[in-house]
Amino acid sequence: MTQPPIRQSVRILGIDPGLRRTGWGVIEIDGNRLTYIGCGSVEPPDTLSLAMRLLGIHEGLAKVLGDFQPAECAVEQTFVNKDGVATLKLGQARGIAMMTPAMFGLSVAEYAPNQVKKTVVGAGHADKNQIQMMLKILLPKAEPKSADAADALAIAITHAHHRQSTMLRLKVVGA
Repeated sequence: MTQPPIRQSVRILGIDPGLRRTGWGVIEIDGNRLTYIGCGSVEPPDTLSLAMRLLGIHEGLAKVLGDFQPAECAVEQTFVNKDGVATLKLGQARGIAMMTPAMFGLSVAEYAPNQVKKTVVGAGHADKNQIQMMLKILLPKAEPKSADAADALAIAITHAHHRQSTMLRLKVVGA
């Protein structure tokens, strides 16, 4: 008789990229159970040049990766807004948010904002208050101090729910 495989918990880092505040959230998934590990944000001073702010985001995320040792990572996709310059700058922060975990050998999954909202709240156009209310239910010990940290936890939860299909897709495309 063969033994069933031993379940392994998986630590997931969710990242909500931004130039002013890059939110991060770490959870663990063990079967269906989600456990809150930590969250916060990287906030480089606005007075720094763009290059130095991007470096600050990289260094902050590298510290999070070193401290929490996640096995998987997920980042929110950028939505394009009417301000092209702001969208480009956000894209640069998102590039750092994807590159830093990749430097630690992690594959990085991407999720659209509507998919994150739909996964956590059940509706693709949920507002931030609805997300924070659901986080209290799904991760009762979590007390994110910013909306960015809350969003990062929601991204991590989304990855926890979709990771099997996402990881398979990443393997197929060779990422």
